[in-house]
Amino acid sequence: MKNCFLFPGQGAQYPGMAKDFFETSKAVRELFDLASEISGTNMRKLLFESDEETLKQTQNTQLAIALAGAAAALSAREHDMQPAGCAGFSVGEYPALAEAGIISFADMFHLVSERGRLMDESGRRSGSSTMTAVLFMPPEKIQQTLDEAGLKHVWIANYNSATQSVLSGTTTEIEFAEEKLKAAGARRVVRLKVSGAFHSPLMAWAHDAFSEVVGKVTFQDPRIAFFSNVTGKRVLTGKEAKSLAVAQVISPVLWTTEEASIAAEGFDCCLETGPGTVLAGLWKSTESSIVCHPCDTLDALASISL
Repeated sequence: MKNCFLFPGQGAQYPGMAKDFFETSKAVRELFDLASEISGTNMRKLLFESDEETLKQTQNTQLAIALAGAAAALSAREHDMQPAGCAGFSVGEYPALAEAGIISFADMFHLVSERGRLMDESGRRSGSSTMTAVLFMPPEKIQQTLDEAGLKHVWIANYNSATQSVLSGTTTEIEFAEEKLKAAGARRVVRLKVSGAFHSPLMAWAHDAFSEVVGKVTFQDPRIAFFSNVTGKRVLTGKEAKSLAVAQVISPVLWTTEEASIAAEGFDCCLETGPGTVLAGLWKSTESSIVCHPCDTLDALASISL
């Protein structure tokens, strides 16, 4: 059975995620200890005792999501579900990098900790900026509407599906874009609670600072198939993965392209290794016959028959 692990990103988090994995697996508990040591954060307390508001803080969210994803993947492997490939959405790309053997888990927690801190700081430095989700409108129509409105500081940050995208930009232009998109036929526009305009040029300060952090980390060639948010395609070398890890901070997440690349590789199924079911839901909107199974709890893992 050829499986591809998919790691969710920011927004999928919830208090108590990965707790059953922690309670039943010594290896997962050791993973928590490693993450706590590297980040200087009590990860058990953060995941199991924090409220939703604490978890929504970018510097906390990114670490929590990465650890929960890594814990789910480890538990899946302990249930004899071995990946032949992996990919992750935004910060979810970091546990995917570790799963593919491109970086160590210690380096993964270090990079995610720094990435979250720098992106949060970049949001403050860039001034008032935000993100908004646009539903039931194709990205081509969204881009056309933005172009016609003459907006220079709004970008499509996430290509989630054929009818769902996320925009990043200055708060003033995002507000104007929301009205234009509604008038153009968008059925829903939902402002996101984030600390900055992620995956856009407004993250330039974080990009430059993170480049120095990434430069000190060793990236190996992937030992299993690994797919990039930036290109939407399979990554073949550690050198390429390293360059893309930096570029990802200011680049849109080409998830629809990435899904197509994964489907073309001949996997038998996908496993969403991490909290929630967001990626499994997005996968259903593709034309692929491959099924994506949520794997965020032990019960979910036990229900999968491969």
